Amino acid sequence: MKFSMFGDKVSQKSGINILMDDLGQAMSVNRDMLMLGGGNPAHIPAVQKIFRESMIKVMESGRAFEECVGNYDTPQGNPLYIEELAALLNRLYGWNITAKNIALTNGSQSAFFLLFNMFSGRYSDGSFRKILLPLTPEYIGYADAGLSSEDIFTSIRPEITFLGDNMFKYSIDFDRLVVDDHIGAICVSRPTNPTGNVVSDTEIEKLMVLSKKHGIPLIIDNAYGTPFPNIIFTDAKPRWDENVIMCMSLSKLGLPGVRTGIIIACEEIISAVSQMNAVINLAPGSLGATLTEQIVRTGEIIDISRDLIRPYYQGKAERAVALFKEKLHGLDFHIHKPEGAIFLWIWFRGIKIDSDTLYGRLKKRGVLIVPGHYFFPGLADEWQHRHECIRVTYSQGDDTVSRGIEIIADEVRKAY
Repeated sequence: MKFSMFGDKVSQKSGINILMDDLGQAMSVNRDMLMLGGGNPAHIPAVQKIFRESMIKVMESGRAFEECVGNYDTPQGNPLYIEELAALLNRLYGWNITAKNIALTNGSQSAFFLLFNMFSGRYSDGSFRKILLPLTPEYIGYADAGLSSEDIFTSIRPEITFLGDNMFKYSIDFDRLVVDDHIGAICVSRPTNPTGNVVSDTEIEKLMVLSKKHGIPLIIDNAYGTPFPNIIFTDAKPRWDENVIMCMSLSKLGLPGVRTGIIIACEEIISAVSQMNAVINLAPGSLGATLTEQIVRTGEIIDISRDLIRPYYQGKAERAVALFKEKLHGLDFHIHKPEGAIFLWIWFRGIKIDSDTLYGRLKKRGVLIVPGHYFFPGLADEWQHRHECIRVTYSQGDDTVSRGIEIIADEVRKAY
């Protein structure tokens, strides 16, 4: 069977396909696997109770259920939900946005597919533009999102600061950051998947200045950030203006199955996203908006994120870091300071095998992690560092995480 160039591109082996296949197998089929690799959020009992009660109300209301499953929303998404979300963000931050500044998509992955292909690839003037990732490593799901057969990303190595006690932190190297006519947009995740890094307010300000100067958007992937799900353990002020595209999601709130992404942008971009939604999906799914409409309207979504979700993950992060330090004591390892998200990024400096080989050995022992080399889209130069890192999630049950860390530490010691 012969595929088109697009068919060849999207059907080949990719990091995100391997990640999601491992995740699906571990969560649904081979439940004996210790899932420390995927990005599935934890099933937090108190949060699940709220969503379960919301689902019961939808089912019992009759009209809400019929409209949710029996009617299409608009290509922009559920109008009532969008109005309530705009009102909530204006109350919180004084952004002065309207419903014309928000569109829903079928998950964040869908949102970034649309946005990246809006601002990268071949332009009508014949130029070819790329997405600049100012901080790498970056999210594995970006790497294969471009329609073009050419690479649509460019990135640079980060600055590395050693913090002591086997901890380190990445930051943007602005001295090496080049924005020119070959860049169509700048994109950064905050908190960053895979590292748990939070780009500082100062760094965001500098990126905003750069993007405005060059007339290109700054895309901020806020899937783990504030105000919801608020899986962020440091101070970080959310920023938005007409030149910023803020992307949010209901997935890490605890609803990955409803596939609801949120784009906040200027009216021109929201209009374009709505048009593309109509072509690709007819309309976004309705379930996520229906389930969370009330907690957005009342602001309870902020309380849930602040009082239930954030402390749950912060506690798990602290326990996982402490256990890794105990089990890896004496080795040349470094953990990126966990400032948010649901992952630990661990650097085994000078290890004798690459992270892909380590992934294979751990999988044979029933532990799934993600090898680090997938998280460097657009980095042109070879860098040994990317083969010495792994991403581990601490979102699963404490027993699963503890047993997984024991096996990882044992296998890493053998590799050293």
